[in-house]
Amino acid sequence: MDANANAQWLARSRAAVWHPCTQMKTHETLQLVPIARGAGAWLYDFAGQRYLDAVSSWWVNLFGHANPRIGNAVMHQLGELEHVMLAGFTHRPVVELSERLAALAPGGLGHAFYASDGASATEIALKMSVHYWRNVGRSEKRTFVNLAGSYHGETLGALAVTDVTLFRDAYAPLLMGAATVPCPDSRASLGTDTAVAALAAHLQRDHATIAAFIVEPLVQGASGMVMYDAAYLARARALCTQYDVLLIADEIMTGFGRTGTLFAWEQTGAKAPDFLCLSKGLTGGFLPLSCVLTTDAIYTAFYADALARAFLHSHSYTGNALACRAALEVLNIFRDDDIIAVNRRRAGALSQCLAPLAAHPNVRNFRNCGMIWAFEVNSQRGNFARWFFTEALAWELLLRPINNTIYFMPPYIVSDDEFALLAERTLEIVGRA
Repeated sequence: MDANANAQWLARSRAAVWHPCTQMKTHETLQLVPIARGAGAWLYDFAGQRYLDAVSSWWVNLFGHANPRIGNAVMHQLGELEHVMLAGFTHRPVVELSERLAALAPGGLGHAFYASDGASATEIALKMSVHYWRNVGRSEKRTFVNLAGSYHGETLGALAVTDVTLFRDAYAPLLMGAATVPCPDSRASLGTDTAVAALAAHLQRDHATIAAFIVEPLVQGASGMVMYDAAYLARARALCTQYDVLLIADEIMTGFGRTGTLFAWEQTGAKAPDFLCLSKGLTGGFLPLSCVLTTDAIYTAFYADALARAFLHSHSYTGNALACRAALEVLNIFRDDDIIAVNRRRAGALSQCLAPLAAHPNVRNFRNCGMIWAFEVNSQRGNFARWFFTEALAWELLLRPINNTIYFMPPYIVSDDEFALLAERTLEIVGRA
């Protein structure tokens, strides 16, 4: 442990690193947090100060930091193959991962295309949907529909179907157009029937030019953990089928057990989406990887002699062997430890632990979906999110509010005692909001 090392790494980081989603000037007064190591649900700085990672480091860490099973799997793969380009070559981890994802995903999604991050997965699904329609002779279908408050990434295509003003406004001149329809937000008076009617009206009017409808199933993360009923998705799927519009399910955040099922779409009881976008928890937070699963019908439309009919998209690290091996071990843990069943049993008990917080007069709209909990805080403080983040660090908690929304999305290995500590200390901070 070295207290001086904290200061050294802070100074070097401020001089050399441009941090994401950050106004760098704030770090003149708000210190960066230098992390030396992680273990389980905890992160540690160079002086030994610990922080409970209650947001899974931007929602990626499923089974704890420095998880030995995933780490050992990656180490073993290092001794065999670190990477080979996937254009003209293949390897065992990418084949095995593709087969296993196809077997686990909603039925009919048997073809996997890989990239390195969630925004890239969104780009792939958008490009693939437009190219599909061109390949089947309907090139006029090249626009998109998204939900109000949706977030799908910050590359230009993904940003075009994102409805979060903070991210969009600065780059609006660069973006293609997309239509936005209402989201059945559980916090508002807008119900499922009204939202479905709005989608139906839009598709009825403009379906001839719409390539795809993109949606975050059950929970919209970046807009404040907006939760809604699975019935909306089932009815949206039927409408997309009726009007010949492809459906993209963005499960970059909701996938891999966050909502109580391996994939949120399972809760709809509906036909599978045409595209399923995956990332974040796919590798348990170890390595960058994303995947788009799609159907035989989509795949077949690109299968031809002409190169121009092929899907013309690539990344240098597509299907990276190390990342695929990490993902395979993540799937092994889900299987071997019956994680979905365990999480379902624990979610109720953990929610009971939060009962005093849910009942606090400063708290409103307390809600839960699987292993995600969220609520808004009534507060008159200016820049509430920054204040709460700073207070939480002082209480050994890593919490990153979205405006005045506090959410918990801890690693699945968080213990009952650790979760109780999270609840008790958050309650203390909320009481001073």
